Amino acid sequence: MQTHNIDKAFSGQVPEIYDRYLVPLIFEAYAIDIAGRVASRQPARTLEIAAGTGVVTRALAAALLEDASIVATDLNQPMLDRAAAVGTGRPVTWRQADAQQLPFEDGQFDAVVCQFGAMFFPDRPKAFAEARRVLAPGGVLVFNVWDRVEENEFAALVTNALAEMFPADPPRFLARTPHGYFDRAQIARDLLHAGFAKSPKIDTQAARSRAASARDPAIGFCQGTPLRTEIETRRADALLEATGICEAKISQRFGSGPVDARIQAHIVSIDL
Repeated sequence: MQTHNIDKAFSGQVPEIYDRYLVPLIFEAYAIDIAGRVASRQPARTLEIAAGTGVVTRALAAALLEDASIVATDLNQPMLDRAAAVGTGRPVTWRQADAQQLPFEDGQFDAVVCQFGAMFFPDRPKAFAEARRVLAPGGVLVFNVWDRVEENEFAALVTNALAEMFPADPPRFLARTPHGYFDRAQIARDLLHAGFAKSPKIDTQAARSRAASARDPAIGFCQGTPLRTEIETRRADALLEATGICEAKISQRFGSGPVDARIQAHIVSIDL
């Protein structure tokens, strides 16, 4: 299986585990932050791309004006199914869509928002150009991406633990994709190539990632992301062993009780 196909494999048990373990661990705080940035613009029509299991959608539903519309999209229908099942505090339109070929008319939205999705786009300038196309004059694109894996302690520990487990062919999903699009200059170039004339504002923001035990991040990363497929591709029965090894490494670093690690991301906003 090619890596670009593995990296998009959010299906089976992954959406539920992702939502249960990773959303509170690493996504929730940044979701509240990005929703607040969007809400400060008071958009009447907001499009979310790469919505995943809906953590930002729920934050937008709470933060936006009561009469504002929200359309939430994702390439993976199983992730949207999970998002819709969890629900939101107000009506949201859920729609399967490819960020590189958005099924919307030009100038249809006042804001386009994307949390930790741009790293997965095969052609980022094309996806950003699509976001630009569907924005109305004066609209804004707001998205965030993870900083390098070394700045995100749980992800780095899991990556290193699995490299020790599979030294001949280390699973590199976390470093390659979620943490592979951290170069601020490259982000700015991609937006320029997408047709945005203004310069982006890029904030680097550190936060804390907390869980009740080392097992939670180990399960979240190993079983709730496409890293699961990488592990099972190397050895079909390796998933539980890999989860245990990662749990031990996290516990060794942060202790046997509640764990607390550094995470860091870039938040990007650019006006049309």
